[in-house]
Amino acid sequence: MTADAIAITGIDCRFPAAEGPGGYWELLMRSGDTARPVPADRWAASDFPCEAGFLSDPDVFDHEFFSLSPREAGSMDPQQRLMLHCAWRAVEDAGIAPHRLAGTPTGVFVGVMGSEWAQLTLTDLSGITAQIGSGNGYCMIANRVSYHLDLKGPSLAVDTACSSSLVAVHLAANSLLAGECDWAIAGGVNLALTPALGIFYTQAGLAAPDGRCKPFSADADGIGRGEGVGAVVLRRYADAVADGQPVYAVLRGTAVNQDGRSNGITAPNRWCQEAVVSSAYRRAGVEPSDVTFTEGHGTGTILGDMIETKALGALHSGRPRPMALGSVKGNLGHTEGAAGIAGLIKVALALHHRTVPASRFSARENPALNLPDQGLRLLKAPLRLGAGPVVAGLSSFGLGGTNAHAVLESAPRGPHARAGKASRPSDTREGSAHEGTPLGIPADRNPTDTPPPRPSGLGTPLFTLTAPSEAALRRNLLAQADSITRRRTPLGPLCWSSHRIKSGHTHRCAVPATDPTDLAARLRTAAEAPALAAPPTEPPFTAWLFTGQGAQYPGMAARLYRESPLFRHHFDAVDTVLLPHTGGRVRDLLLGADPAVHRTGWAQPALFAVGYALGASLTELGVRPDLLLGHSVGEFAAAVLAGALPLEGAAQLVAVRGALMQELPEGGGMIAVRSPAEPLREYVDHEPLVGYAALNGPASTVLSGDLAALGRIAEALEHRGTRVRRLEVSHAFHSPLMRPVLEPFHRLAEQIGGGVPGLPVYSTLRGKLLESEPMDATYWTEHISASVLFADAAAQLLDEGPTHLVELGPKPVLTALARQLTSHRPHPVHPLPGEQAGARDLAEALATLYRAGLDPDWEAVHPPQDRVLTRLTPYAFATDHRFWHRGLPTPPPAQRPKTPDQTRPAAATATDTAVLEAVAHVGGYHPADLSPDARLYEDLGLDSVAVMELKARIEQSLPALGELPVQELLSRLSTLGDLIAYVTEHHIQEHHVQQHHIQEPTP
Repeated sequence: MTADAIAITGIDCRFPAAEGPGGYWELLMRSGDTARPVPADRWAASDFPCEAGFLSDPDVFDHEFFSLSPREAGSMDPQQRLMLHCAWRAVEDAGIAPHRLAGTPTGVFVGVMGSEWAQLTLTDLSGITAQIGSGNGYCMIANRVSYHLDLKGPSLAVDTACSSSLVAVHLAANSLLAGECDWAIAGGVNLALTPALGIFYTQAGLAAPDGRCKPFSADADGIGRGEGVGAVVLRRYADAVADGQPVYAVLRGTAVNQDGRSNGITAPNRWCQEAVVSSAYRRAGVEPSDVTFTEGHGTGTILGDMIETKALGALHSGRPRPMALGSVKGNLGHTEGAAGIAGLIKVALALHHRTVPASRFSARENPALNLPDQGLRLLKAPLRLGAGPVVAGLSSFGLGGTNAHAVLESAPRGPHARAGKASRPSDTREGSAHEGTPLGIPADRNPTDTPPPRPSGLGTPLFTLTAPSEAALRRNLLAQADSITRRRTPLGPLCWSSHRIKSGHTHRCAVPATDPTDLAARLRTAAEAPALAAPPTEPPFTAWLFTGQGAQYPGMAARLYRESPLFRHHFDAVDTVLLPHTGGRVRDLLLGADPAVHRTGWAQPALFAVGYALGASLTELGVRPDLLLGHSVGEFAAAVLAGALPLEGAAQLVAVRGALMQELPEGGGMIAVRSPAEPLREYVDHEPLVGYAALNGPASTVLSGDLAALGRIAEALEHRGTRVRRLEVSHAFHSPLMRPVLEPFHRLAEQIGGGVPGLPVYSTLRGKLLESEPMDATYWTEHISASVLFADAAAQLLDEGPTHLVELGPKPVLTALARQLTSHRPHPVHPLPGEQAGARDLAEALATLYRAGLDPDWEAVHPPQDRVLTRLTPYAFATDHRFWHRGLPTPPPAQRPKTPDQTRPAAATATDTAVLEAVAHVGGYHPADLSPDARLYEDLGLDSVAVMELKARIEQSLPALGELPVQELLSRLSTLGDLIAYVTEHHIQEHHVQQHHIQEPTP
């Protein structure tokens, strides 16, 4: 591929009877006809009764999505509204969330020929408003896109009549090659709002009586009008491939020229058409014989078709195989300013699908054109394109003589293209360009210099979706579910693409699934849920709780180990450092579901391995613990993740700790008592071989010690009606019976050492946050026989207000205990909730945190083979808002603003009423639908221009208020409630000033 090749990476379009690229392709393949009678909301059929290719519902616009007030949306040229929808969806189709382009040098180039909206809105001079001013003008069609997407590159509208949008593509491509922008959105739009242009075509002898273009046909009798909007996303080919973007087709070269002085300003010039095609071929580096098919301008006028085919024949006559020729105007009519983009999208889709659709009205070709002698043929049936590169041409000629031609080529396929290997502008070496791979790595670097790959792969794919409101989220969940049901796409790339493309909005959904059918069903279930997760205001504040001994069971975490590459990686790492001290693989013990896991010598290393591997996996996934707490042996994993112990040292301590305890003589046990600790003191103080093992809550105490002594205490407590449960343990942990292991353990612990945690650890040995105390040999030795002060430590941790309690262990134990200690009830998260837990449960834990505001490290979520962008159904905009007015726009019917709370302000005063009515008028809302929490800019769409009008209207309604200071007004306003409060305060101050002047005596 040449250095100046441009990739078409994203497409969106809307043509009559054709929604999106898929609908457009279906229309082309069935040779559909889109002409229909004039809709009643356009003009009286008696003015100009001809049929045309009219869009259905061009008045539909999701103004809330773009934070536009109903009044401003109703004042906008509907071509602006169509292009806003189209550009957003095209960017999504290119494999990127549009918000990620904010602030980038992305260019917008829009071809537009007609501004019939201006004819309807600017003729009544007394009715012109600021909104009508910004709602008109060619430039604003492009500028709206740049503004709402916050794009910083060139932004311009192009009017070269019928060639406008292909000239826009030409300018966009050149801007990319010149380095002015790194991304470009190029498109065109056309709406027929008045009969004026149709009447002009008739007067000029150009109009088809039936309103249909019949390109190159014996039946050709003139132009039929058509409507539509289309946009493509363009990138330098090397950049697109480097980022792993799918490519529809490649733009090899474009050219633009002018007819100059020909036989009338509207008459085409054969020699200039030939010259522009030849120039495009030279720039693309192709010979005419290389071109397989050309999408012609093909308006269906006798003169235009004749001149165009002769210009092409000058280059293609004498070919061994004639070049295929067609024109989409046979399907759509002449879409004027959008004609070039309609043709470009057709060619790109044909190259992508490797099929050229048949040309409508080709059955009876015009014999006067003498196509065979010109080296041309019309397609009467679809043309299947063979393997290998295919070159195509595209012509678009303007009414005033500006001609454009483009040469496209099919995108390379196979692993070479998929992995992103491309020729560099100054280097023919091939470089890696997988998504997530750092760019700019020299192609000749030694492969051994590459760092080892990060562990990745959650095990169960996670599909994410965001939207700006709950209603929008439900709507888009259903849209994705329907799309996934209809297509066959591997689940991993589908989910990888979803987080890349569908992120950035406030309302979030995340759904783990095992296959596309499962995913579609779960998306529908989520969409129909009574309540969706509230939009997060900040990331989750997590507390990690590490489960201690007693929670183990044979085969724990075995399914997760088998299903999750990420967990398996971290478990194998800790198992490897345990091996020298355990004499066997913890992994084999768990995978074999060996009951020996209940023996202390195995239980403690196994629990440490599971807790650490879960914590390390979550850390790799981008989850960071804000607070940590470990119950008994669970504290070792917490200490490692907090940086107080090295993994190898902790593994040795845990293994030796368990082995020393296992060697103790039998005869010890533990009982759980449903009672606070203090009432049990009278029993414990009389039994020197019994101690408080754990204080887990106000009515949850564990005693540990000599079995006979525990039996006496249990009998006495049961006699008093206190509930007692004997625990299945091998030894009396955290009791005086542990004293024999303290000295040998301390000697080892001194060699390993330990430091102050780098993260907040709430110690169950101290019952509080560890501040400057190191977790050293003294700490861990005392840890063996001392009481586990879980309730005290957990209560202090909960006072910090964590939003989520994440329990890291083989089953949930601590979360329930902790939630009994607080009234604010943090959300429980269990990555490994029980014996059958696997990768799906780990994915669901991550999904819970994502919905709460976490942004995971997606490269850890998805293995490399899944990091392939695939196209998703684009954003489904709301269709229940309509803006269509004859003549001067008036405020549309009341539209409920998108607000976080629909609580209405009590309009008890004249000031309140005046402010509400002013906001309602300026924005086009009904006062009853306004909430005090509605944000003036984000929710109600009132920009600085609207605020100035609002200021004047309030001052007019409240003359005693005086003039509101602009700078102070703008700086203090956020919500409607702020505005009401400010105006009320200012009104009171003004009243006091006036009273002061009245009471002041005259000199």
